[in-house]
Amino acid sequence: MANPRPGHVIAAAIGVLVGLGVLTATVTTDVHANAQDRNEHAALAAADKQLSASRLDLAAAHTQLSATRLDLAATSHDKAITTDHRTAVQASVTSTLGQLATTTKTLSNRNTDAFVQHVRIGTLQTCLAGVKSAFRQTAGQNNSQAAQDLSAVSGACLTWAGGSGGGLVYPFDFPDPDIVLVGNTYFGYATNSVAGNIQIVDSTDLTHWSAVGNALPNLPKWAAPDATWAPAVAQIAGHFDLYYAAQVAGPGGGEECISVATAAQPQGPFVDTSTAPLECQPSLGSIDPSPFIDTDGKIYLVWKSGATGHATIWSEQLNPTGTGFAAKASPAPLLVPDEAWEAGVVEAPDLVTSRGRYFLFYSANNWNSANYAIGVATCTGPLGPCARPSSQPILASSSTIKGPGGQSVFTDTSGSYWMAFHAWTPGAVGYPHSRDLYLRRLDLSDATPVLTPAG
Repeated sequence: MANPRPGHVIAAAIGVLVGLGVLTATVTTDVHANAQDRNEHAALAAADKQLSASRLDLAAAHTQLSATRLDLAATSHDKAITTDHRTAVQASVTSTLGQLATTTKTLSNRNTDAFVQHVRIGTLQTCLAGVKSAFRQTAGQNNSQAAQDLSAVSGACLTWAGGSGGGLVYPFDFPDPDIVLVGNTYFGYATNSVAGNIQIVDSTDLTHWSAVGNALPNLPKWAAPDATWAPAVAQIAGHFDLYYAAQVAGPGGGEECISVATAAQPQGPFVDTSTAPLECQPSLGSIDPSPFIDTDGKIYLVWKSGATGHATIWSEQLNPTGTGFAAKASPAPLLVPDEAWEAGVVEAPDLVTSRGRYFLFYSANNWNSANYAIGVATCTGPLGPCARPSSQPILASSSTIKGPGGQSVFTDTSGSYWMAFHAWTPGAVGYPHSRDLYLRRLDLSDATPVLTPAG
C-alpha cells in the first residue's frame, strides 16, 4: 500500500475515549506531530463536553457502548517527540481515564445489574488497563514489555469489541499483514507499531494471537528510522527472508525502496546488512514487496511502483537465496489500474498459485478511506500477463468492516487457504484510527476466488 507514514493510535471506545485514542497517536513521526496536536485538543474538548453532561440515561449509554468499540494501538516512535510532550500526553491520558472511571461509576449506580450485563464493564476495564500500561511502557521506550501488555489483554479487548465479527481476530493496529505457517505455529508480520520496525505476532489456532516483539530490531544505514512498512516473509533455502519497504535516509533522501533481511527462525531477529536497497525505481518508488515461490522452485518478487494514476504492479525473478535478483532478470509489468473502483491505484500485490492457476490479489483506491478494497487478477504465470475476471472487487466495505486491504494469502495446517487483511472499524475510518487484523477462508477451487462471508 502507499506509505501511510506509520503512526498508530488508541482510538475511540465511547465518546469519552475519543480523547484517549487521539492522544496515544501523538507518539508518532514528525510528519504527523502537528496534526496530532490539533486532533488531541479537539478530541479532548469533545470529551470534556460529553463528560460535563449532567445526566446520561442507561438506554443512551447502552446504545452508545454497543455501537462503538475500542481500536487499540501503540507506537515506538518515541524519538519523534520530546520528553516534555510525551509526559504531557501521558498526563492527559491519565486524566481522561479518571474521567471515564467516574462516568462508569455513575452509570453503574443507576442500574448496576442491567448495565454490567449488557456492556461488560469489567471486560472493558481490563482491556483499558492493559492499553494504558502498554502506553506507559512505550513512553519509557520499553517496547518489548508494551507488546506483552497488549497481548495480555488481547482476549478481553476482542470480547469487548464484539468478538470475531467480520473475521476480526486481533483488535490492535496491524496494517499490511503477512502470515506464514512454520510447523504448527502461524507467524504474522505487519507495518511498524508498538514493538518496533516490523511487528510480529504468533498463534497456534488462528484465533488467539500474541505479540512477539520486533522482527527487525535494526535498520541498514541507508534506511531512515520510523519508516518501514508492508513486510512479507518466505522460507527460502533453509532460512527466512523478510522483504519490506523503507525510505532512503539523509539529504536528498525520502525515496521509497525495498530491502530484504534474513533470519534463521521465523520470529527473527531479522538482519539486513545491505549497503543499498534491493529495488529502487528512480522517480517511481518501489513498495509493497511480496515473495512468490513457484511450483518449480523458482522465486519471484512482486511489488508496486508509481503514484496515483501511474501505479504498476511488477514481478521479477530472484536468485536461489532470495536476497538478490537472478542474473539477466528484468521486471515485468503485471497490472495497472483500469477499473473505476480502483481510482488510479493498484498496490499490495500477493501472487498465489493453485491447481495450475495463478491469482494476483491486490488492493486499490485510497488506503485512508472506506473506498479501499481488494481485487484479483488471473495470470498465465509469475511474469504475466494478467487479466481481471471481474470489474468489481472481491472484498469491499460492509456493515462490519471498512476499507479492507493489505491482504496476504496463506494455508493452514490442513492445506486450506485463508486470506489475512486489515480493515477499519465502522465509525472509525482513516488515520489516526487503527486497522485491525481479520482472517477469512478463501476458496481457490474455481477460476474466480471466493471469500467465505464471516458472521
